[in-house]
Amino acid sequence: MLRDIRDLTDDPEAYAAELRRRWGGLLSYRYLGRTYSSMDLGPADDTVTLRRDMRNPAGGVLLAVLSISSPDSGGVSDLEAVPNPVIHSCQVLDPARDVKRIRIDTEVLKQGRQMAYSRSVLVDADNPERVIALTEGQGVSIGTPPEGLEKMPVDPIDVVDGPDLPPLWQVFGGHKRDSGEWALPELAVEVASPDAALHIGPQFVILETAALDAAADATNSDALHGLSSHVMFLARGKSGPFRVDTQVMPGAGGTVAVRATLHDEGAGGKPITAASYVFGTTR
Repeated sequence: MLRDIRDLTDDPEAYAAELRRRWGGLLSYRYLGRTYSSMDLGPADDTVTLRRDMRNPAGGVLLAVLSISSPDSGGVSDLEAVPNPVIHSCQVLDPARDVKRIRIDTEVLKQGRQMAYSRSVLVDADNPERVIALTEGQGVSIGTPPEGLEKMPVDPIDVVDGPDLPPLWQVFGGHKRDSGEWALPELAVEVASPDAALHIGPQFVILETAALDAAADATNSDALHGLSSHVMFLARGKSGPFRVDTQVMPGAGGTVAVRATLHDEGAGGKPITAASYVFGTTR
């Protein structure tokens, strides 16, 4: 069983050591190459280099990559609180097929005692006038860490771009069942947030994977790119396996919408995340 870091609040040294271990081992940001000046030691770098595994079959950037790069839970770091996401949305202006790096410019809108709000503009890092996407979100603090926590050393994963890179869903442990449903395995430390719940990274990845697969089946084409996503985090995923159910809704002008719900089968199948996606045909 993974331990909830909130159990260590009364022991600052143990809390700090556990936070270093969990943040340093978390797969979501390390695998994408995303660092945060609020959490990580070293120079500030709000860019992400795009690889082939970060793109959909039509060549556009995956919505999950944009969302992980800008989680927008209010701009509150794990050094200040135990943050938990509530709502996240993403609107794509440019599929960025020829963009090499994106830069994330985040604006904190409000930080209250419990609730926080932020939004980001994602641009071409080499041509900042070219806007790729807008994201925004809401987060809640579910705990207060001890004082005196320090930033942590960065432990990136060196991923070399190339045609043999596995898809992101495979990296995060996802798979498609014989029944046709996409799923994640039982909760493991590399995909768990410090409060011992399924991190947003694997959730973004498996939800979009299932939605895009359902949209491709409905349209008989994988030449689709993500136009928007809206994700609501209903409950913390504590056990797993985690199953995605989808519902496809065709739209006008070559668009297709998919509603996706992530369930924690180890907790009686309760829904933990609900999302909606809109995809368009390649343009």
